[in-house]
Amino acid sequence: MSELPAPVSAWHRVVETRDPALLEDLLAEDCVFRSPAVHTPQEGKAITTAYLTAAMHVLGPTLTYEHEWWDETSAVLEFTAYLGGIAVHGVDMLRWGPHGKLTEFTVLVRPFKGLTTLMEQMAAELTGRAG
Repeated sequence: MSELPAPVSAWHRVVETRDPALLEDLLAEDCVFRSPAVHTPQEGKAITTAYLTAAMHVLGPTLTYEHEWWDETSAVLEFTAYLGGIAVHGVDMLRWGPHGKLTEFTVLVRPFKGLTTLMEQMAAELTGRAG
């Protein structure tokens, strides 16, 4: 598959604009979000939107996708970002259904220090304590 799949293009638009309203048409109602910071999968469009919106605020200013791999129903997007001088390296794994809506969004992050910094900033963003 040589052409960038529509769901990946749509995700890039969300990241570039940092506009969470664009998630409305991109996420399936039963989308599942998996985070390295949360033990259980977060199920549903609303909670996935909350996590992705917080991530846009925390990582968005420095988030850069370095490499991408995809097929007809999934993609892996390798990224880097900086949190207070700490380099974060990770991947976003996306899966979508026949209608092009994301059904799964999984995030993996390294190194540990970057993950713990990300967890702290995401918790603050999700609870409204971010400055």
